[in-house]
Amino acid sequence: MDIRQRARLHAEAVARHLTTPHPVAAPDQSLGGGAAGIALLHIERATAGIAEWQAAHDWLAAATRNDVTVGAGACLFHGAPALAFALHPARQPGYRPAQQALDEGVAAITRNRLDAASQRLARGDRPALTEFDLISGLTGLGAHLRRHDPDGDLLKQVLAYLVRLTEPVGALPGWWSMSSPGRTTQTPPGGHGNNGMAHGISGPLALLSLTARRGLLVPGQMDAIGRICDWLDSWQRSHHGHPWWPETVTLAEVQQGSTAQPGPLRPSWCYGTPGIARAQQLAALATGDPSRLRTAESAMTGCLNDPHQLQRITDRSLCHGSAGLVMTVTAFAADASAPHALPLSRLTGSLLDAPAVTGAPPGFLTGHAGYGLALHALACDAPTSAWDACLLLR
Repeated sequence: MDIRQRARLHAEAVARHLTTPHPVAAPDQSLGGGAAGIALLHIERATAGIAEWQAAHDWLAAATRNDVTVGAGACLFHGAPALAFALHPARQPGYRPAQQALDEGVAAITRNRLDAASQRLARGDRPALTEFDLISGLTGLGAHLRRHDPDGDLLKQVLAYLVRLTEPVGALPGWWSMSSPGRTTQTPPGGHGNNGMAHGISGPLALLSLTARRGLLVPGQMDAIGRICDWLDSWQRSHHGHPWWPETVTLAEVQQGSTAQPGPLRPSWCYGTPGIARAQQLAALATGDPSRLRTAESAMTGCLNDPHQLQRITDRSLCHGSAGLVMTVTAFAADASAPHALPLSRLTGSLLDAPAVTGAPPGFLTGHAGYGLALHALACDAPTSAWDACLLLR
């Protein structure tokens, strides 16, 4: 049995396990862990023509059993934008009124977030990560708009905001934040610069580069890509002859000119070398920079051929596990000059053989649904519904 057949059987098993809605720990409207994210698995299978729509209907009904969130906490992974993202590929006549209402809600949310960011910029305050990042901020809303309305004015406004975000404030980049880099981590004295894909500047870099590649440009966009790349270049380090970047940089590290992170950590989509390398590769393709392309490929190759780094992957989730690693490397390989140098077959085999983690949640970002979607993508070459647009990989 080849890898595709095995992946298809594994994906079907996950889908069967998640057919009937049941209470989950995350809020219903959470794309990351709630019913909205689990619906993505069944929508993908239905749009691919290998499953009926009933399971998708049931999970979407579970996701909308309460009033839809359109307030301050609404973002790509929660509330109206999350539901709009999930519903986007569901070309079912019965969904059209809901889709229209959600689209209007997302537009209002995005405009409100842009207005708040503009006021913050005018005050000269530092941004919270949730203002601009992929998971909770305007980059995530931009990722949805890129999929839903790729030529729309609202996406251009998000890109223009990201251009402003990259402009330096004093000696520090404009995205330097005083908020905590993680739920269990205190805010470092003087704030920090976050380099990751999920919560840091690699997310905006990916969005700016992906849109630039297809010819959507706002004034200053290429300069903004250059500023982000210059920052990452200044923090590039070497591990066994291959590049890597620290997950975060503190004010003390800026003043010392060195990072306290001893080497590359978990090779994840969210914070690790694979996600940052993919963003750098996209930037290289957008700007026609062969040197940066080689740097990104060296970083990815070195990471994937280092068993000590790979041993840090201990679950099979999209966010920080093997599913996210495989999705990232698959997207990377499609644009690589030497894809044969990437051990994709070995990685996919490891994903298929990975045991279930005891107590793993059912959701999309850190649980079974995301694992099932990655398996389905392996079986079908690429997602039919473009659900991976929320990861900004392609």
